[in-house]
Formats: sequence, C-alpha cells, structure tokens
Amino acid sequence: MQGTRFKLFPQPQFLEAYREPEIIEVSSPAGSLGPGPSDDRMYTIFPIGKEQPYGISPDGSDVQAPPWTGEIEEMPMPDAEGHFDYLEPGTPQFETAHLFGTVRFVMDIWEDYFGRVIPWQSDKTHDRLELTILPSLENAYSGYGFIEMGGDRSTGSLKPFSLNFDVIAHELGHAIIYSEVGVPDPNNVTGEYFGFHESAADLVALISSLHFNSLVDLLLENTSGNLYMLNAVNRVAELSENKQIRIAANDKRLGEFAKGWVKEHHLSQPLTGAFFDILVDLFHEMLLDYGAISPEMEDLSDTLLATADYAPVMQEMFDAAYADHPDKFKMALLDARDILGTYLADTWQKIDRRDLNFVDIADIFLEVDQEHTGGRFERLIRGNFRIRDIGIVDVGPQLEPLGKDSHANSVRTMVPMD
Repeated sequence: MQGTRFKLFPQPQFLEAYREPEIIEVSSPAGSLGPGPSDDRMYTIFPIGKEQPYGISPDGSDVQAPPWTGEIEEMPMPDAEGHFDYLEPGTPQFETAHLFGTVRFVMDIWEDYFGRVIPWQSDKTHDRLELTILPSLENAYSGYGFIEMGGDRSTGSLKPFSLNFDVIAHELGHAIIYSEVGVPDPNNVTGEYFGFHESAADLVALISSLHFNSLVDLLLENTSGNLYMLNAVNRVAELSENKQIRIAANDKRLGEFAKGWVKEHHLSQPLTGAFFDILVDLFHEMLLDYGAISPEMEDLSDTLLATADYAPVMQEMFDAAYADHPDKFKMALLDARDILGTYLADTWQKIDRRDLNFVDIADIFLEVDQEHTGGRFERLIRGNFRIRDIGIVDVGPQLEPLGKDSHANSVRTMVPMD
C-alpha cells in the first residue's frame, strides 16, 4: 500500500546543501490523512492571535493548555491522490505540513525500532496530540498533549523551528522518553535523569536524520566515511553554517561534573558522546564485515584516535577505501544506524526513572547487546563508556537551581495534576 508523500528539509533550509526539500513517504496510507494535516493520533494547526505558549501564564494566573479553539490559518488539503508534496515552501500551509510530516516520519522510524506503536503520554486524557506553531515563541517544547514550535531570532530574521528537522525530532525525542520512561519523580530525581533526557532527544534527532538518502549520500561524499570530521550528522539543531547548540562528536567526560553540575544540556554531552563513538565503532565493524576496510586500517584508526596524526593519516586511507567501495560504505552506515537505534529503543524500555544514572544506562545497553548478539560488541561498548568516565566517576550535586532556559524546568514536565 502506498504511503503519503511530504517534502521535508533534512537540515535547515538556510544551509547551502539543503536549499531544496526531499520528497519522503510516511507510513500513513495515501488518502488517509485529513486537512491540517491530521489523523487519528495528531493534528496540526497554525493559530491566529495566540499570544502565549502553552503552560503557566507569565503572571501565574492561569494555565494555557490544548486544544486551541481560536482562529487558525487555512489548513492545507491533501491532493487528489492524498499527498501533501505539492505544497511549496513559503506559506503557513507548507509549515504545518512540514511539521506533521516530520513528526510522522520520525515516529515511523522509532516505532520500527520499538517494534510497536509508541503511545503519547497524554493518551489517557487527550484524544489526539496537537502540533502547533507559535512564531513569537523563541523556543520549542513538547508538553502534555502538544508539541509547540517557535523560531530562532538570534540572527535578526525568523528561522521557524517548524522547518527545522533536528529541532522537531529533538522535541519528539522528549515526548517519546516521557511516554516510555516517565516524567521525573520530584522526590527522587537525579541530575543524570535530566542529562539522559537531553541526550536521548539529541540521539533521536541524529539517528532520524540518517534516514534521509540525500543527507547520508552527502555525508559520505564529504567525509569518505571518516565520521569524526565535523559533518551534518553530528551538528544537532544547527542554527547557522558555523553554530550549533551541541555537537554529538564531543570530547566531554563525566569527570568534568564530579564536583557538580548546573545545566542538564552540558551534563548530557558525555553520554551523547559515548553513543556517537559507539555508532562510529559499529560503522567500522560493519565496514569490516563488508570487506570495505582492512583489520589493519580499523586498528590504526583506534590507535591514532585523539592524536594529531589521526586526521592526516586516516583521511587519506578513508578516501581510498571509500572510492573503492562507496556502496558498501553506505550499507555499513545504515546497518550501524539501525543497530544503535534498535539498542537504544530496547534500552529505554528497560530503564527505571527512579534514581536513574548513566551507569545503569550503560549496563542495560550491554544487556541488550547480549540479547541481540551474545555480546559481540561488548568490548567496544565498554571501552566507549569507560573513555567518558561512565562507571568510573560519580556525578556531583546540582550546584544551582534550574534556570529559565532549562528544558527540565519547563512546560515539558507539567502534567494535569500540576
């Protein structure tokens, strides 16, 4: 059965390589989506006259919550065959279709990894999730019953987050974790819970982006498979050609937080970095399986990593190997992507939100590898967690109250009892 087509930007439109959107197909059967777009699980709107984002009003007098019942921009309609890829950028209708299409695309990916439908946290009280756009909001949130997209104005002009795949996927990552792991228990919550949450959201965005053929092809062409080069995959929520919120290929270690932590975004980086390194090592293992690189090349990569000799020596070797086996490199990267995605989904289903810490995540991830492969990747998994001090260093206390920019201390964690 044919799915429904949308045009999506794999990375922000203001990046030269991604000026044109890519046509993708989501699992919703053609003709099954209504205006908005909408289906039986979610609907998309572009409100007119909405002055405040969802959450507690600035004066604390009331709580704004979905559904929005005011005026909205004209809803885009599916074409005669049930598709939305006829819409062109530059209109509210394209923005709402892009938002819906991205959420459905990412949910397709992660429901495949989970092997089942992922429920919304708000399913018990809301018939559907509201996807909404609020240009005046200089942020983006996934909350109870909604995902709300604002925009970035740091460069002067508005860059809508509804057109930024990474930002939408990141917020959807939060929604998945709140559904699967749960909201933090205020009486028993660790800093590592907040760091884990940010890391998981970044990983949802990173792995999901690797499902765009155009991005994967460009990534491999630009790096020849040397993923430690700065590239589109490890730029998370990219806001300009040379500015990104966080970089997955980072060198952060948990030892930097032994005396305490302030921002959960910073605390997330050692865990995200460990999983990015695991992705790279899985990629190398798959390249060996396909005969695209030699065992000697793989060993040399491990030996030279984090030394000044890595870039000049290894890039030349990757260039030669990729030139000989471009198709095998692509298959190996897609295999590594799917192994990591599956392992993460299995891990998140086993995590206990109470007293959550990075060591537990590492141990469960190793258990998942044992279940899938009998422990084939145990050595590389243990090594990458150890390099990040996970299992070696304990995280110190929270040193300051969560700030206004904290996503943990936001509308995200609000549930009806609040």
